[in-house]
Amino acid sequence: MCWLRTCLALLCLIGATSAHALTPAEALTLAAGDSDERIATLNRLAAAGDEKGLALIQALSNGAVKVQGEQVLVVADDGSAVDAVTGAAVTPSETAEDTVVNNRLRGAIETALATRDLFGSDAALQRAAAALLQRAAFDEPDASQLPLVDKALTGALDPKARALLELAKAAMQLASDDEGQRLAAAQALGSRGDPALRPLLAAQLEAESSADVKAALGAALSSLDRKLAVASGLSQAFTGISLGSILLLAALGLAITYGLMGVINMAHGELIMIGAYATWLVQAFFKTYLPDWFDGYLLAALPVAFIVSALVGAAMERSVIRFLYGRPLETLLATWGISLVLMQGVRSLFGAQNVGVENPSWMSGSVTLMGSLTLPWNRIGIIIFAAAVLTGVTLLISKTRLGLFVRGVTQNRPIASCMGVNTARIDTYAFALGSGIAGLAGCALSQIGNVGPDLGQNYIVDSFMVVVLGGVGQLAGTVYAALGLGLFNKFLEGWAGAVLAKIAVLVFIIVFIQKRPQGIFAFKGREA
Repeated sequence: MCWLRTCLALLCLIGATSAHALTPAEALTLAAGDSDERIATLNRLAAAGDEKGLALIQALSNGAVKVQGEQVLVVADDGSAVDAVTGAAVTPSETAEDTVVNNRLRGAIETALATRDLFGSDAALQRAAAALLQRAAFDEPDASQLPLVDKALTGALDPKARALLELAKAAMQLASDDEGQRLAAAQALGSRGDPALRPLLAAQLEAESSADVKAALGAALSSLDRKLAVASGLSQAFTGISLGSILLLAALGLAITYGLMGVINMAHGELIMIGAYATWLVQAFFKTYLPDWFDGYLLAALPVAFIVSALVGAAMERSVIRFLYGRPLETLLATWGISLVLMQGVRSLFGAQNVGVENPSWMSGSVTLMGSLTLPWNRIGIIIFAAAVLTGVTLLISKTRLGLFVRGVTQNRPIASCMGVNTARIDTYAFALGSGIAGLAGCALSQIGNVGPDLGQNYIVDSFMVVVLGGVGQLAGTVYAALGLGLFNKFLEGWAGAVLAKIAVLVFIIVFIQKRPQGIFAFKGREA
């Protein structure tokens, strides 16, 4: 084995040039002493950088150490062995005993071996070793490792590894016999916002005998709790804004088809689902034919999802809905039937099981702020995307010729027709636009969950609630309603649970509509 050849080479070639030579007493203690003595010896050897000691630690990690009388042997696979101290070849006897490595010692061995990377030049290995030391210090601080940490901190370290190591050092100092070190550690840890520190500080507070250190630990816990409370509030706010952005994407298309055109489109959720499946198909195409460009599939999926959903919406409008304008109950029943057809069609084409859509690498992972506030990149991306879609729709409705025609047909169809506007064509364009926006919503939703035939059913009711609450035909109202419901729902979830939060939101909307039937923003003028 490679590790064993390395150990044997080290044992045979390393001479008296080491700053600290492994002694027989240390080797015997490390192999057969009690747990505290073994860990103390292990940390001392690792801090000294003794190569023979490190080779023996590596052999212990791999279960290749035997004790023969007062001698410690490193044994090869073929049964041959060498003395751990001198490197001389030794024939193991039948009385040689295997060393026992318990879980506590094994953890100390792994930490000691990992710390070798702190003295290397690879920044990634340095960070990994420092993170391991930090976790070990948080779980069970050991002051005997301080010399090793101090030695590593004097060297050239990656900035992130240094920060992790300084935090590990402060945690280790809590286990020191020196009251001054414990006090300094408590004050240093109090300025951090890492939630992993709380159990460590609380345990030390219970065991601490010094009044000054107890006061510092209490202050550190209070400071940490305040920071965690702030981080928790910001996390809920971010989650609420994320949910509001999702509701906004789902409701924007409905704000056009229902708000501007007066069509109760119960198939809106299925248009969202079609956009999600279009994204999945684009992903599959990139996986098969353009694997080197896979990270760009989402950018290609956006126009595809929009166009496919827009075409399906245009077909719905030209074949069914155009005959039902002004008859809301009939449009509700007809589009409900269309939604069933679309769901069954997807089940027949792609199966009833959910399909997975992978995030591209630039939307994977998360960013951590304040120690405990984690913001996933896919949620951040959806918030930015929702803002971009909202801006685009607003500009299209308010600044373009198509938007002018849509507003004209919506406000007064006969006069618009008399002015030469092809109202039937504008109806198709407007419905296709609302359907295409639903497809964009499906593309975004595919990044935060599985895609299945029932995807749209999870958002259709919430979308209608957003449009009605915001005010029919009012894009600004849709924005306020979506973000408000998202925040309200998430803060209530943290207090009352998901089910009660949903019920409370529904009751609130019912009461609000009773008091203000036209929503947050109502049309002004004679028709209001």
